[in-house]
Amino acid sequence: MGKRGGANPGVFAFEAIGADLKLLPLAARRALDLAGKKLSLAAWSAMPIDARRKLIEIGSAANVDAAEALRTIAEAEPAARSIERLDESCLVEPDARAQQLLGPQRPLSAMIWSRLHPLGRFAVRHLGARGDAERLAAAYDEIAGDGAGGLTHLSPSGEAHMVDVGEKSVSHRRAVARARVRLQAETARLVRDGTGPKGDVLAAARIAGIMAAKRTSELIPLCHPIALSRVTVELSVDDGGVTIEATAEAHDRTGVEMEAMTAASIAALTIYDMLKAVERGIAIEEVLLVEKSGGRSGHYRREKA
Repeated sequence: MGKRGGANPGVFAFEAIGADLKLLPLAARRALDLAGKKLSLAAWSAMPIDARRKLIEIGSAANVDAAEALRTIAEAEPAARSIERLDESCLVEPDARAQQLLGPQRPLSAMIWSRLHPLGRFAVRHLGARGDAERLAAAYDEIAGDGAGGLTHLSPSGEAHMVDVGEKSVSHRRAVARARVRLQAETARLVRDGTGPKGDVLAAARIAGIMAAKRTSELIPLCHPIALSRVTVELSVDDGGVTIEATAEAHDRTGVEMEAMTAASIAALTIYDMLKAVERGIAIEEVLLVEKSGGRSGHYRREKA
């Protein structure tokens, strides 16, 4: 979601904030706004550097822990004053003021907006509200214009291409995906007992998922080949079907979400293939990303429904 990192992880380059963190970054401001607090610059500067870094970390997360933000600023002097808490539901749609200031040269469509990290949306909305067109343009170029939050697999002319990840740093990447296969109770019993018509359903699905993860770049056209360090496929059976949880890990320049999703998907399809002779009404009900970590966009965890 932009080139955050280096000396100040969680701080955008366009903010031009030094390593001493004397100025209040947007990530910290987001944490404060969601906690319903406003901190003076003097109070911010007087906080221990570790506390300032902690508040930036909180504000950089996809889901801000407001209670942790309040604990982090509890000792601030002067004390933070209370304000109306920000409701991030206002960030669901593209910010109209920002769209107007950016103009057609820097499109902020609903699709691009939906791909922005929550901190990126907050930053664009904040700068749009201030009416600072020049700074907003710099923010857009960093947050969305480089493809970090936009349509990364489209060239400026709209042609599909493989994203250049050569400038990204190598880091530990991890992703967890889940799939659910709905079965009748009698069919689920066959799976649990290992007495399906084609043999051990769970063993076949597990191997298929692992093999598929390793060949994701051959199945998904614009995925990069990744040297996976670990793939696991866990399957649990209940009377209503099978839940699949696939985990992929690597030390690489790009994420492993697609590897985890592919593993879960192919494991689900394998279960269908292994059991279609006894039940035609099998349904693959969902395939979704549960969690991912590593890379510029940081940590993501799906909220429980």
